[in-house]
Amino acid sequence: MSENAEDKAVSSPAPSDGAAAKTAGTATLDKGVAPGEVLLKVTGLRKHFPIKKGLLQRQVGAVRAVDGLDFEVRSGETLGVVGESGCGKSTMGRLITRLLEPTAGKVEFEGQDITHLGVGGMRPLRRDVQMIFQDPYSSLNPRHTIGTIVGAPFKLQGVTPEGGVKKEVQRLLSVVGLNPEHYNRYPHEFSGGQRQRIGIARALALNPKLVVADEPVSALDVSIQAQVVNLLDDLQQELGLTYVIIAHDLSVVRHVSDRIAVMYLGKIVELADRESLYRAPMHPYTKALMSAVPIPDPRRKNAKSERILLKGDVPSPIAPPSGCRFHTRCWKATEICRTTEPLLVELQPGQRVACHHPENFADQAPQDTVLLSAAKEAGELVPDAVLEESAETSAAVAAAVAEEDAQAPAEASAGAPAEETAAKATEETAKATASRAEESVAGSEASEGESQDTARDGAGEAAADETPGSKDA
Repeated sequence: MSENAEDKAVSSPAPSDGAAAKTAGTATLDKGVAPGEVLLKVTGLRKHFPIKKGLLQRQVGAVRAVDGLDFEVRSGETLGVVGESGCGKSTMGRLITRLLEPTAGKVEFEGQDITHLGVGGMRPLRRDVQMIFQDPYSSLNPRHTIGTIVGAPFKLQGVTPEGGVKKEVQRLLSVVGLNPEHYNRYPHEFSGGQRQRIGIARALALNPKLVVADEPVSALDVSIQAQVVNLLDDLQQELGLTYVIIAHDLSVVRHVSDRIAVMYLGKIVELADRESLYRAPMHPYTKALMSAVPIPDPRRKNAKSERILLKGDVPSPIAPPSGCRFHTRCWKATEICRTTEPLLVELQPGQRVACHHPENFADQAPQDTVLLSAAKEAGELVPDAVLEESAETSAAVAAAVAEEDAQAPAEASAGAPAEETAAKATEETAKATASRAEESVAGSEASEGESQDTARDGAGEAAADETPGSKDA
């Protein structure tokens, strides 16, 4: 968008009617997105905060808070984002709402590139993209009344709701569970949970299409969390909202989310729908998170919980580990995990994982079986039952995949023409030949690295095989 177009979009008079004002703005805002279509698309998103030292403030490094994110958010769905503190969840939320300038990558909203729009260019989009902040104390101006805070979006966007701003603000306060009489009170007169409700009311003032909620219920009492979560669900059904909910409570995320993204050290390590993720997590880090979820069942109070304890803390985002960033704490890490960064690929329909040795699935690097020293130490903290279960499920999945691969050529040859069958057979033969070649190369490299003792033992075994009757003699 050019500067002249931005000036026209900002300087154009806003209509007085609320419904008309909702659809006013640039031409790109007039087109809507049907439910199920892509509303937000993020490609290669990065944010590096520079580290400067010295009198001349030269940059000596950077904090890689977000280091390459790729995901989509469809209209009408709820995407949950989980991960440890410091993994970049809140920074990601501020990037997609354009409260922070990305270092690299692209953010598209309704097909429009908003990555580098200025304040004037983003102003019309603020009606459709809102954020609920994590800290309810610093996000509210202590000098303004609640009526002024919640009514600020109407003033900034030039929207006059039906019945007046005061009536609409009081209605919003009642919707989020506050007394409409609190209109003239100040933020210091409310508790943390009540302030968070005020922030929710402000975010929903202009009926946005996308709401990024950064820990929306972390400051609320447990008895109030369910009410606010149910409120967000009801508002999503009534207003057709799309949520990106950032949270630490895995139970809350499971209740409200359609899909869940698991972040670790600035990257997404697993992205899947809710049922698949909680039923069979594939990334070891996801499995460790799931093991920490308490099960509220009185009958299990004496049962032993197979909790996975991770070794050490999250590495520094200033100098993240090479390869897979989780290999320093993973009990399945091998040499390929230290040297090669895994890509976020779709292993099952709707489930994308970035791991060389995924859980509950066939091994993506079966030739690399030697564990790192860090993996051996991390494995001591994993219960034996979990390790045995992981090995059994991985073997079962690998056998099922092999069986499907064996049945596929027969089914294809039964219903496909002879030329297609021959082409498929040729392709499978080529793949098998390449796989055998890789195995032979790996075997030759392994044999070259064997010690002299192993070589002498092998020679002795070979001699014994050549003379099978010597022992009987």
